[in-house]
Amino acid sequence: MYAASREALAKTQSALTDALSQAGSSAETATEAGAQLFSVVGLLDENRSVRTALTDVSVSSSSRSALAEQLFTGKVSGPVVETLKTASAQDWSAPADFVNSLVHVARVAYLRAAADEEKLDTVEDEIFRLSRITAANPELEQALSDRSRPASATAEVLKELLYGKVTPITEALAAQAVARSRRAPADEFAEIASLAAEQRERAVAHVRSSVALSDSQKERLATALDRIYGKRIAVHVEVDPSLLSGLVVRVGDEVIDGSAAGRLAALRKALK
Repeated sequence: MYAASREALAKTQSALTDALSQAGSSAETATEAGAQLFSVVGLLDENRSVRTALTDVSVSSSSRSALAEQLFTGKVSGPVVETLKTASAQDWSAPADFVNSLVHVARVAYLRAAADEEKLDTVEDEIFRLSRITAANPELEQALSDRSRPASATAEVLKELLYGKVTPITEALAAQAVARSRRAPADEFAEIASLAAEQRERAVAHVRSSVALSDSQKERLATALDRIYGKRIAVHVEVDPSLLSGLVVRVGDEVIDGSAAGRLAALRKALK
C-alpha cells in the first residue's frame, strides 16, 4: 500500500476498535462484526458500481460516508456501519486497497474476539500450523487454490477438513482466506498468524528447526530473541530435517542461520 492507503487503513481500524468498545466489546460483538465485514467484502467484490461509488475521490468524503450509512444501516451492526462510514470517507490510493483493508479489519475483529475469549494464542498457533501443513502438502494447496470451482465450494472443503479440529474463529478466518485470496493459501494463512501476533504486540520469528522443539525449548528461544531484539517475539516453528541440525531464525528481513546445512553451505562457498 502507498502512504495514503496505509493512513486510511489505520483510521478504519481505529474506527472499528472505538465502535466495538462503545458497544461494550464482547467476543460475540466482535465475531458478529468480523462476519458482517466479510459479507460486505463479498458484496463489494461482486458489485463494482457500489465499490466505485464508495471510493470515488471526485465526490466529497462526507458524501461517500453518508452513502455508506444509507446503504448499510439496518443491514449490519452499529460498529460495522461506523467502520464502513470511516473507510468510505478516506482517500484510498486504489479502490482495491479499500476492499483489502476491510478484509484486514474483519480479521482484526475476529482476532479481538479470540482475545476476549482468551484464545488468541490458540488461534495464532492453529493458523500457523495450517500454513505449514498446506505448504508441505501440494495436493491440498492445489485443491485450496483451484479457481475452476466456486470460491464458496473451496471454503466448504476447508471447513469440512477443519471441523472439530480447530476453534470456530480459526475456521472462519481460514475459510474466508481461501474463498477470496489469489495468493498461495499457505502465504495467506501465515499472514493471518502474523496479524494475530501483532494483536499481542509481538513481532514474529519464523523458525526452521531440524527437529521438533519442546515447549520449554520454545520458551527459552523466545526469551533469547526478546533480549536480542528488545521486544516481545512470537516464535513460529517449522520442522525441516534438511537442516541436519540446529535452527534457522528469520525475524523480518534478518536471518540467523545456526544450522549444520547453513554452516556447510558457508564452508563450500569459502572453499571456492
